[in-house]
Amino acid sequence: MNIEEFREYCLDKAGITEELPFDEDTLVFKVCGKMFALCSLSEFQNGIILKSDPANAVELREQYPQVKAAFHMNKQHWNSVLPEAGLPDSIIRTWIDDSYTLVVAKLSKAKREAIK
Repeated sequence: MNIEEFREYCLDKAGITEELPFDEDTLVFKVCGKMFALCSLSEFQNGIILKSDPANAVELREQYPQVKAAFHMNKQHWNSVLPEAGLPDSIIRTWIDDSYTLVVAKLSKAKREAIK
């Protein structure tokens, strides 16, 4: 998966905004103001950061060498996925979907209804 495919896939989801809230290089995707995915524009190959269920986060790191604990993030909830390291795009898309779903589930009922 390349950065254009990643960006398009994220933007196709309901209620999404893309921002550069930290600096001019860190692209962040949010649903109703809550982050669910981020990456470096200049060093995309170094990882897409995605939210993960804490019970699943460590398991993914153990199962896939392309998945690491996300640097500068709560390692219990966030993984960094190397998008150009041989994982099928379908798996990365599933993890993006999972990240989005986890964040949406924590939104208020009114916000969830508003993005349908």
